[in-house]
Amino acid sequence: MKACIFMGSPNLYGNTATLLKPFVAALKEQGVETKVMELTDKTIAGCKGCYVCQQVQDAYGCIQKDDMQAAVELIESSDLIVLATPIYTWYCPGVMKNLLDRHFGLNKYYGKAKGSLWAGKSVAILATHGYEREYACDPFETGIKRLCEHSKLRYLGMYTVRDLDGRASFETALAAAGAVDFAQKLTENQW
Repeated sequence: MKACIFMGSPNLYGNTATLLKPFVAALKEQGVETKVMELTDKTIAGCKGCYVCQQVQDAYGCIQKDDMQAAVELIESSDLIVLATPIYTWYCPGVMKNLLDRHFGLNKYYGKAKGSLWAGKSVAILATHGYEREYACDPFETGIKRLCEHSKLRYLGMYTVRDLDGRASFETALAAAGAVDFAQKLTENQW
């Protein structure tokens, strides 16, 4: 069992990072090989919409040479993809949005290449936010659900914690227990 986690917060010591710690620990305790990619120190440019990737069979095929290739390798070698992100203006921060937009080369639907490099994998969200959950997170979750449907991925759900008291909101026993429970549910239902 392998999981890759894309940590989308620009703050490596903030709310999302704090909530991620018990989640990762729980996955590892269950024997899940877990790799975390912190996106804030990566260079992942936006999709150019050039369609070159759609002409490359059985490979990602993007003409841009940046850290997206390492992200693709993680995705291809994993069973579970977790998007760990703060929700800012009703969506994830820019570098994670670039990663999501660059999924294009994983789906070969729009050119001479055919197939998928990631169909059948599972996706989950671990999110932190300021507003009420539905108001804050629904736009992002809806986008990810649609990406999963389009890409033939299995959406497994979302665990969120609301910021009511700064980082202290994410250091509570309740927040940590929820993250651990979410990790356990993902592994029970995932494989």
